[in-house]
Amino acid sequence: MAAPEPLSPAGGAGEDAPDEDEDEAEAEDSERPGAAGGARGGGGGGGGGAGTACCSGPGGALTRRAVTLRVLLKDALLEPGAGVLSIYYLGKKFLGDLQPDGRIVWQETGQVFNSPSAWATHCKKLVNPAKKSGCGWASVKYKGQKLDKYKAAWLRRNQLHVPAAAADESPASEGEEEELLEEEEEEILTGVSAEDKSRRPQAKGLSEPVHREATPPGKRVENKTRVPVRYCMLGSRDSARNPHTLVEVTSFAAINKFQPFNVAISSNVLLLLDFHSHLTRSQVVGYLGGRWDINSQMLTVLRAFPCRSRLGDADTAATIEEEIYQSLLLRGLSLVGWYHSHPHSPALPSLQDIDAQMDYQLRLQGSSNGFQPCLALLCSPYYSGNPGPESKISPFWVMPPPEQRPSDYGIPMDVEMAYVQDSFLTNDVLHEMMLLVEFYKSAPDLVRFQEPWNQEHTYLDKLKISLASRMPKDQGLCHVLEQVYSVLKQGS
Repeated sequence: MAAPEPLSPAGGAGEDAPDEDEDEAEAEDSERPGAAGGARGGGGGGGGGAGTACCSGPGGALTRRAVTLRVLLKDALLEPGAGVLSIYYLGKKFLGDLQPDGRIVWQETGQVFNSPSAWATHCKKLVNPAKKSGCGWASVKYKGQKLDKYKAAWLRRNQLHVPAAAADESPASEGEEEELLEEEEEEILTGVSAEDKSRRPQAKGLSEPVHREATPPGKRVENKTRVPVRYCMLGSRDSARNPHTLVEVTSFAAINKFQPFNVAISSNVLLLLDFHSHLTRSQVVGYLGGRWDINSQMLTVLRAFPCRSRLGDADTAATIEEEIYQSLLLRGLSLVGWYHSHPHSPALPSLQDIDAQMDYQLRLQGSSNGFQPCLALLCSPYYSGNPGPESKISPFWVMPPPEQRPSDYGIPMDVEMAYVQDSFLTNDVLHEMMLLVEFYKSAPDLVRFQEPWNQEHTYLDKLKISLASRMPKDQGLCHVLEQVYSVLKQGS
């Protein structure tokens, strides 16, 4: 399905670049989906000292760590300038200004870093929170050339007894040994799904989506079986591969990792998105509002905000998204994720979903100085493989591909959620349901709720059964739901 346009773009790091040795891309693709976030952080950056080198002369025991940006600037191997430094990491680009004193200013936020490693570690953690170090001198480029080359040139100039090859291949420093070990560990991801016996189908994502899987108006859906593939079978990106290919999710336990955040989700959220997904034979999309507690690492999803627009209708989508953004502000909530439906397919992400979710994660992260998760939910209301009338609603999150394989797809990860049953149905939820009924009532792909879904139930019966598992403790307002059902039945 199509990936939604951002509610309030947080600004991206740059275009995808297949690997670090490609030419720098200058502009962000304006059609890539984004995510609304808070104000950009500024102020001081990461650690690492920029101190001057302590050398005992040309013949002294110089080390690579003694060579700093300030030293290279002093000896005129580098010149200060705006945007002369860059990082490519897992398809994302970051630009930095080199200051005369050897410090780095990240253009995206204005944060100041004292060393290439400090900047690289910060940027890489935005894309991959599990990253422990940045391998800065090998990752940061000055005018398109890795800083390691300039460091090696300085060493050759000041240590004449060191051969050029030895200088280029001198021992790793500033955490680079740890990073090399990390990369070896990441290699297991190429075979990750093979041993995962406990995976559950999972979900998808934020603002008005980019998928084009919707059913043409007026056409009845043909149940074409979409067979999911394992992540380890994908390999590198291939333009000939169908972007709607479904991918099995991977559990964190299968790759010996912990889920990086906890999730608690309100029953009213699941009820509204399930209701929305049932109304049409085409895909739907919406946003998730909630709160992120960095101390407890808990993401609480409190509200669903359906997008009442047709996929591809950019003008209407922009208006609806502005309304949602204002609604988030009024309620003191943050944008924490998105949802969409696969009406007749498994609740598993497609390749297109994976790319959209990876982009959303980075954009939401770009609005914060600390780690901030972005959750995707995928709802499958009418998939014949579901065990019963209840829709399958699955969450997922995307882990970046192994660093040594930057052209691979991100890895869709199964997310564990705690279900919180609300005390009652809110007026907000009931109001949204009526607005959705009004929006879809004349649509050519509206589900005909009076028609039989199977031998035992109509489509309306199926909807009621599915929503029953998401009902609040106090069902005093359920008579209002019956009015909603009555309108649905008449309208279809």
